[in-house]
Amino acid sequence: IVPAPESAHAIKCAIDQAVACREAGEAKTIVFNLSGHGHFDLAAYDAYLAGNMQDVPLSEEKLQEAMASLPEV
Repeated sequence: IVPAPESAHAIKCAIDQAVACREAGEAKTIVFNLSGHGHFDLAAYDAYLAGNMQDVPLSEEKLQEAMASLPEV
Protein backbone atom coordinates (compact mmCIF):
# COMPACT_ATOMS: atom_id res chain seq x y z
CA ILE A 1 0.00 0.00 0.00
CA VAL A 2 1.40 3.38 -0.99
CA PRO A 3 -0.57 5.97 0.97
CA ALA A 4 -1.23 9.41 -0.40
CA PRO A 5 0.97 12.04 1.28
CA GLU A 6 -2.03 13.40 3.19
CA SER A 7 -2.72 9.96 4.63
CA ALA A 8 0.94 9.54 5.56
CA HIS A 9 0.49 12.38 8.06
CA ALA A 10 -2.47 10.54 9.62
CA ILE A 11 -0.43 7.33 9.83
CA LYS A 12 2.44 9.18 11.54
CA CYS A 13 0.05 10.74 14.04
CA ALA A 14 -1.55 7.36 14.80
CA ILE A 15 1.90 5.86 15.40
CA ASP A 16 2.84 8.78 17.68
CA GLN A 17 -0.37 8.26 19.66
CA ALA A 18 0.30 4.52 19.95
CA VAL A 19 3.83 5.15 21.23
CA ALA A 20 2.49 7.68 23.76
CA CYS A 21 -0.05 5.11 24.97
CA ARG A 22 2.63 2.44 25.29
CA GLU A 23 4.88 4.79 27.27
CA ALA A 24 1.98 5.81 29.54
CA GLY A 25 0.82 2.21 29.99
CA GLU A 26 -2.58 3.10 28.56
CA ALA A 27 -4.77 1.13 26.19
CA LYS A 28 -6.75 3.27 23.76
CA THR A 29 -8.50 2.73 20.46
CA ILE A 30 -6.74 4.77 17.78
CA VAL A 31 -8.54 5.35 14.49
CA PHE A 32 -7.16 6.99 11.37
CA ASN A 33 -8.30 7.30 7.78
CA LEU A 34 -6.19 5.85 4.98
CA SER A 35 -7.28 7.44 1.72
CA GLY A 36 -5.77 8.02 -1.64
CA HIS A 37 -3.35 5.78 -3.38
CA GLY A 38 -0.26 7.86 -4.06
CA HIS A 39 -0.58 7.15 -7.79
CA PHE A 40 0.29 10.67 -8.81
CA ASP A 41 3.27 10.76 -6.46
CA LEU A 42 4.96 7.54 -7.55
CA ALA A 43 7.45 9.43 -9.72
CA ALA A 44 8.41 11.52 -6.69
CA TYR A 45 8.80 8.37 -4.56
CA ASP A 46 11.01 6.84 -7.27
CA ALA A 47 13.15 9.98 -7.46
CA TYR A 48 13.47 10.10 -3.66
CA LEU A 49 14.45 6.44 -3.34
CA ALA A 50 16.97 6.83 -6.17
CA GLY A 51 18.50 9.89 -4.50
CA ASN A 52 17.46 12.13 -7.38
CA MET A 53 15.27 14.66 -5.60
CA GLN A 54 16.03 18.22 -6.63
CA ASP A 55 15.82 21.02 -4.10
CA VAL A 56 14.17 23.96 -5.82
CA PRO A 57 15.15 27.18 -4.05
CA LEU A 58 12.44 29.63 -3.05
CA SER A 59 13.43 33.27 -3.02
CA GLU A 60 12.57 35.41 -0.02
CA GLU A 61 10.48 37.58 -2.36
CA LYS A 62 8.37 34.63 -3.54
CA LEU A 63 8.02 33.38 0.04
CA GLN A 64 6.76 36.76 1.25
CA GLU A 65 4.41 36.99 -1.74
CA ALA A 66 2.93 33.59 -0.89
CA MET A 67 2.66 34.44 2.82
CA ALA A 68 0.86 37.71 2.01
CA SER A 69 -1.83 35.79 0.13
CA LEU A 70 -2.73 33.62 3.14
CA PRO A 71 -5.82 34.55 5.14
CA GLU A 72 -5.26 35.69 8.69
CA VAL A 73 -6.36 33.07 11.20
